[in-house]
Amino acid sequence: MKLRLFLFTLTATLLCCRAAVAADADPKAGLQTWTCRNMKFDEVVAFAEKHGLKHLQAIGSHINPTGSLEEAKQKKAILDAKGIHFYTFGVAGTSPDKEQNRKLFVFAKAMGIKVIIVEPKNDKALWDGLEELVKEYDIKLAIHNHGKESVYGTPEKIWSVIKNRDKRIGVCMDVGHLTGAGFDAAKAFVEYQGRVYDIHLKDKKTEKTADGKSVILDVMVGTGDANYKGLLAELKKAKWDGVLAIETDNGTFAKEPTAFVAGAIEFVKKNK
Repeated sequence: MKLRLFLFTLTATLLCCRAAVAADADPKAGLQTWTCRNMKFDEVVAFAEKHGLKHLQAIGSHINPTGSLEEAKQKKAILDAKGIHFYTFGVAGTSPDKEQNRKLFVFAKAMGIKVIIVEPKNDKALWDGLEELVKEYDIKLAIHNHGKESVYGTPEKIWSVIKNRDKRIGVCMDVGHLTGAGFDAAKAFVEYQGRVYDIHLKDKKTEKTADGKSVILDVMVGTGDANYKGLLAELKKAKWDGVLAIETDNGTFAKEPTAFVAGAIEFVKKNK
């Protein structure tokens, strides 16, 4: 009887643990505060609270990573009181000077940030210094991609940098820019071999103008050309538990981002 009770308890415990892992593996909707670039810090906090967003990726106008640590900690206290946190910062500027870059890591440690989003020059010495800081502080770096002609505009360009670097150096995959450059987000996620540490939830659509030119438009998430069905399936398969940071480059959406953000949150709820 005791053995039977023990086995029953063990089985129940294992099932609970598996359920907890499955729950934790769900990607979380967050906010890239570039979406709220016309707001001040306090307004961004109120906006996030209103929409139930707990995970924010901050830009420089909302917190300065190389400024006063005292001021940064004061902002952290405001966020903590509301159950909100800056889970990352980016895109952070970088310098050829390793000691200048150290400020980013000191800031990240003070804020409890586990990953910093960067887009530095593709310079070996600069990357060597960044890699040393990654190892010293045990904080991840994730390379952000912009358009196809940018420094890291293709998955191949990013992979060529990270493949032989510390595994804590990975990717911040901007789905919108990736799509606008003509790549499939689901395929790219798989090819990055577990090195995607952040995702910008954004959508783009390519349209032809009257004179036959191609224009890339920033549209509501789920209404553009991005292969979100495939990407979300791959995230589920990989048990990816990161943040889908809602972001828009569309200036009109940014003026009043409520509808855009609410639509993105609903899209994640329905499709993840």
